[in-house]
Amino acid sequence: MSRVSPDRPDIHYDSITQAWHYLMGESFHYGYFEPLDATLDEATRALTQRMADLGDLKAEHRILDVGCGIGGPALYLVDRIGCHVSGISTSEVGVATARARAAERGLEQRASFELRDGMANEFEERSFDRVWVMESSHLMPDKAAMIRESARVLQPGGRILLCDIIMHRELALPDVMMRAKAFDLLRSVFGRAKMATLSAYRGWCVGAGLEVLRSDDISDQTAPTFANWKQNTQRYRDEVIALMGERALADFSRACDELERMWEEKVLGYGILIAAKPI
Repeated sequence: MSRVSPDRPDIHYDSITQAWHYLMGESFHYGYFEPLDATLDEATRALTQRMADLGDLKAEHRILDVGCGIGGPALYLVDRIGCHVSGISTSEVGVATARARAAERGLEQRASFELRDGMANEFEERSFDRVWVMESSHLMPDKAAMIRESARVLQPGGRILLCDIIMHRELALPDVMMRAKAFDLLRSVFGRAKMATLSAYRGWCVGAGLEVLRSDDISDQTAPTFANWKQNTQRYRDEVIALMGERALADFSRACDELERMWEEKVLGYGILIAAKPI
């Protein structure tokens, strides 16, 4: 049975990577469901493509993928657009998986993956044309530092492309206490996270000297993700139980229910933000 440590994103994701292949599909992120009857893999690719379109990605661009997971979006960008992508993660299993996937597809010359921290990436200044932050910022305790680091390594005129789970509003203490069990469940399944509002992300970008080009709420388009994840808990029940145990699978299913409820109640949602570094 897998070892789970929700307070350490690196250990947590090392422990669940294989099982999440079954539950979340080819990429460990939400889908953009337009049309609503799209498959999960179609929808996750659609979200990646939407980010790429909004970021105006070109073949000649060098991209830093902060929190690259198992490399799904990075390999998609290399394959579809032809750009160079450097993916970073604190998960050893994630990096190893991403490297293996790149090698299997013959893309290792354009897609590299390393163990680095997005809040202190240690790359040289002005090393990249785009910084791609797909569903990793909610796991970072210092989001302002991550955005400052991203701005530091951008070329003038470069852009940060960020999408993630967001808070629709700051919760008052009684509301937090009422939802304490639900938040504890989400932490145990998905790792320790702290979501922020789109307004907070805009403020951190401005504080880092960036110009916010757009920030879009796409909560409605991402909501079908949960039903698709739950379908996979039944479709791949035996495979997932063998990897992480029956209790962990049941918790994952219940966490999907809680997320769906929070989406409906406008507590949590999903946003995209594009910001540029002045020339």
